[in-house]
Amino acid sequence: MASELQFINKLIKSFSEIGETKIIAKSDYLIKEGETEKNLYWVMSGAVRVFYLTEFEEHVIRLGYKDSLINSLSSFIKQTPSEFFIEAIRKTTVKVISKDQLLTIVHESNESLQQYLALMEILVTQQIDREIDLLITSPAERLKRVLDRSPDLFQEIPLKYIASYLRMKPETLSRIRNS
Repeated sequence: MASELQFINKLIKSFSEIGETKIIAKSDYLIKEGETEKNLYWVMSGAVRVFYLTEFEEHVIRLGYKDSLINSLSSFIKQTPSEFFIEAIRKTTVKVISKDQLLTIVHESNESLQQYLALMEILVTQQIDREIDLLITSPAERLKRVLDRSPDLFQEIPLKYIASYLRMKPETLSRIRNS
């Protein structure tokens, strides 16, 4: 984990030095379904949600707030159209670096490349853990696990988006929180 933290710290420094600052108004998008993700975003303030839209509803798959790295990862990696929207939940300020800028950082040294690969492994395993959570854990356990990872979640993100992320109705989430 120390290696990944070193790489994240290097990225944060790069965001500060070369990243472009972008302000996104509430309800505006960093990316929409069908667009190809070319950037990585560091959330400086505000909050965003990554969601998938079906014919019947929106499914929040990721939430980001202060100090989060966020993008449409599969589109970013494969340079294919995104399946997701990234929307500002409230006025949000991000620092932006392009994929080319990221790859320059990654390829600075063998150590940077190894750190980047370790970070990608963590992202993949986190996604697998989330899928398992959604498949086999109870709603109360899903809430507990997400709060263990993100204790400030309810101060940063509206309840309806947290409920969607946890695959439950807002009323269910309120009932679990109050029990």
